[in-house]
Amino acid sequence: MSEHVFDIEQEPAGLGKVEIAPEVIEVIAGIAASEVEGVAQMRGNFAAGVVERFGKKNHGKGVKVEVKEEGVVIDIYCLVQFGISIPSVAKKVQENVRQALFNMTGLETSEINVHIVGIQFDAAKPEQDTEQ
Repeated sequence: MSEHVFDIEQEPAGLGKVEIAPEVIEVIAGIAASEVEGVAQMRGNFAAGVVERFGKKNHGKGVKVEVKEEGVVIDIYCLVQFGISIPSVAKKVQENVRQALFNMTGLETSEINVHIVGIQFDAAKPEQDTEQ
């Protein structure tokens, strides 16, 4: 993880400063991205999958935050549902993440890159017997 901390500029009131860790940005972006219709799941690494099997939900899964001179760059890795328009889902993810981050932290992002790493097909539903 990056050790950078985001400073939020506030009006001088003498109350101190607010710092936001990159992990917080990851969680906000992960939740906002997974709320978009058409996103089947977020893509994580092996360790995140093991942790989730033990019952702990990793909301930052599939999100990478980088601090660059131009600003905050967010990469989102997700799977989409089969039959859904990939460009429209990606655009909705970008909009939802940008809006959620601005509403919750006041941060503007310079880039939100959406990486579609797979398609999730619906599992075949077992046919039910209709005999009477």
